[in-house]
Amino acid sequence: MPSSTRRTMESVRYGRLIDKTRAQQKTRLEQEFFKQRIRLTDAERKLESKVTKAATENQRIASDKIEAALRRIEDLNRTESKPRDSRIFPGYYAPVLVMESGEYVVKPMRYQCRIAGTPASFDAKYPGTYIARRDNLAGSWKPCFGHTHGLILVDVFYENVSKAKFEGTLSEPHEKDGNVVLEFRPGNGQLMLVACLWSRWSAPSVPDLLSFAAITDEPPAEVAAAGHDRCIIPIKSENIDVCLNPDPSDVEASYAALNDWERPYYEHRLAA
Repeated sequence: MPSSTRRTMESVRYGRLIDKTRAQQKTRLEQEFFKQRIRLTDAERKLESKVTKAATENQRIASDKIEAALRRIEDLNRTESKPRDSRIFPGYYAPVLVMESGEYVVKPMRYQCRIAGTPASFDAKYPGTYIARRDNLAGSWKPCFGHTHGLILVDVFYENVSKAKFEGTLSEPHEKDGNVVLEFRPGNGQLMLVACLWSRWSAPSVPDLLSFAAITDEPPAEVAAAGHDRCIIPIKSENIDVCLNPDPSDVEASYAALNDWERPYYEHRLAA
């Protein structure tokens, strides 16, 4: 078969897979939308008779999830690119650099780590596993730390922060303290090699899942002042091999590489 014909057939096959995946995602998002509409209606009905913390929280969560579902459906239907398309949200896939047999390899992985040996329900039970706190690497992350390390290339990161913290108005009364999304970017414009942990999860009759979490630490002063309490760890280029070739018997070397991280000054602004 001529190579041009083979490429055409592959393009058609990939196009069909993309269309199928898009249709599946749209169905799932529409189901989520209607589920949250019911939740919102129920919360609003309860609030009409009595204001409770639970009903108020359900109203807020449902409203946020409805907005998110509608935005994702809109994204599925559009053809033009937008700046947010390059952002990595929990559950999205991203290229992760790892080391295999002495060679650098880039693998697509889901940004929310499901540690090998855990049940599939781990994702829902622990939705925050897209970050691995540095002070917990020897705890919950022990199966990965010292064993499976990776790096992702990042030029900017985003964080949800308390609006009151961001505005410096914590001492004032607030009827409702919402969130704002801030964009943090190194003032020197450098790309960051962000330290990660990853895992290969396997189960009978289903494809293996490769997933990762970004390691975070206490924030620099300027990030803390903006209202956020964590920060990714951009390692120095001379520590790449140490990071990607962890020695389970010498985790102190891995800690040393994390301690010796790049510390650019992060400029921030409200995300578009």
